[in-house]
Order: sequence, then C-alpha cells, then structure tokens
Amino acid sequence: MTSPDGAATSGGAPPEVALFVTCLVDQLAPQAGMATVRLLEAAGCRVVVPDRQTCCGQPALNTGEPEAAAVLARHHVSVFEPFETVVTPSGSCAAMVHHWYPRLLASDDRWAERARAVAGRTHELSGYLVDVLGRVDVGATVDGRVTVHDACHGLRTLGVKEAARRLLAAAGAGIDEMAEPETCCGFGGTFAAKHDEISVPMADDKLCQAAATGAGYLVACDSGCLLHLAGRRARTGVGPEPVHVAELLARTLP
Repeated sequence: MTSPDGAATSGGAPPEVALFVTCLVDQLAPQAGMATVRLLEAAGCRVVVPDRQTCCGQPALNTGEPEAAAVLARHHVSVFEPFETVVTPSGSCAAMVHHWYPRLLASDDRWAERARAVAGRTHELSGYLVDVLGRVDVGATVDGRVTVHDACHGLRTLGVKEAARRLLAAAGAGIDEMAEPETCCGFGGTFAAKHDEISVPMADDKLCQAAATGAGYLVACDSGCLLHLAGRRARTGVGPEPVHVAELLARTLP
C-alpha cells in the first residue's frame, strides 16, 4: 500500500509513480526522462508512463491563451487522476499543474476538484525523492564538483531549493555555489523565443557565473533552462557542462 503522499507504508508494496515526461524531455532531452525512471526505481518506486499524456499547456498559458491551456489541463487531469503520485523531471511543468491548474479550472464545477486533487499529488523529481520519500542517498556516485542553477518555477512556485543539493552531496559531489544561483537564466519558456535580446545575455551571465566557480557541471532540475544554457555554451564555449540532476546521478547507478 501507499500513503496519500506516495510514500510506501510499512510492509507494503513499493509506491507506484506515474511519470509525467513533459514535451521538452520527450522531444529534446530523452536522456533526462530515462534517468528519472532509473532514479525512481533505485529509490524503490514502480514507475508507469501513461501513454496518453501530452503537453501540460504551459506554452499556451505563457502566450496568453488560457482557454487553450484549460483544454490541455482537462486532458492532463483525466490521464493522471488514476494515480496516487505523479512525478516529473521539470520544475516548471510541475508548477504549471500544481499552481495553475486549480486556477484555470476553478470556475468549472466538473473539473475544479479533480484538478486540485491531481495538483496536490504532483511533484518535481528531486523534491519527491528528498521531501516525500526521504531518500537522499539513491546509490549514485558523482566524482567531481558541481554548481547548481535554481530554476525559477521550481524555486519560486514550488519552494524546491535544497533537494537537488542534498542528492548531489549524498552522491559525493562537491558543490560550489555561484554568485547568484537564484537568478533567472533567461529561458522563461516562450520568453526566450520572443525576447532573445534579453534572454541571451541572461544565459551568458549565468554561464560566466558557473565558469567562475571552477565546477565541472552546471546542474539544474529543469530541462528548459538546461537546453537554453547548453545552446549558449555551444556558441560561446563558456561554462561547465549543463546537465539535469537526474542524468548526472543516474550515470553511475548499477
């Protein structure tokens, strides 16, 4: 059995976790998705991947189309409501479900409570492992030094900051903090596509800060930020390798 928060009860079966893959992970960073499955399994979870899942609607909401976002929100709720726990390797997508679904569907009596229920059991990966399961050591080893970028949605909407650091420290990584780890990298979903004249210097500043630490990896819990930073690093040659925390940890799992 599992408790309502997804943790295994004493003597019960492993907690079942539904993986919310996200669009960016599915299309551009599948290695982060596969690493997420490996970490969850290493933590004792049984992972299922609902095949009807689609976009959570965040790009539509960012672009000023709440009606379109609500259509996707209703679909997402219908796909994931059978599961007691939903985990995603994206702080921004978790924040969309957790923070915005109850607002988007608040006036729809058929969906409001269903949206609140799914939102309440949706978690960002590192927060779920550390704060819900209490699993800091997942059996991974990181040989080297890292610096952590606190992605905006995970930090400001979900309040997740220390979980990734605790996972990395337990794996043996040395953590070198940037001067401003909480400063936005400039991705911001559709912001980066609409305002490259602002987003590009923000990414370059973040990479320069990361480079100044001397760390070998720039770690985050959001693939959007990492893709944005990796794109700029490929052009400028500045900064350590951007990598999802799940991918870095999973590299040494059995």
